[in-house]
Amino acid sequence: MATFLFESSRPKPYTDRGVRKIIARYAEAANLQHKMSPHKLRHFLLTRLKKQGIDDALIQPYSGHATRRSLEVYSRLAIGKAQEAYDEVIDRFLL
Repeated sequence: MATFLFESSRPKPYTDRGVRKIIARYAEAANLQHKMSPHKLRHFLLTRLKKQGIDDALIQPYSGHATRRSLEVYSRLAIGKAQEAYDEVIDRFLL
């Protein structure tokens, strides 16, 4: 069973620097205009899971957060984007 997010064929896990290099390589290949860090990648993933309606009980063990309550920030982000989409659509109906 995997223990690390980035598994290695070496007997040792990747270092923080090694993970950052991997992410930078993929971000460059994807032509991202901004720098990507492990924290930003994690933040994006957790927000995406919340947007998809995945329950906190399933997300929390993989999030690194000690409690489900600390996942509330991702719920607010997911709801904020939903509100923006709603506002954009509702304006069309009010015309």
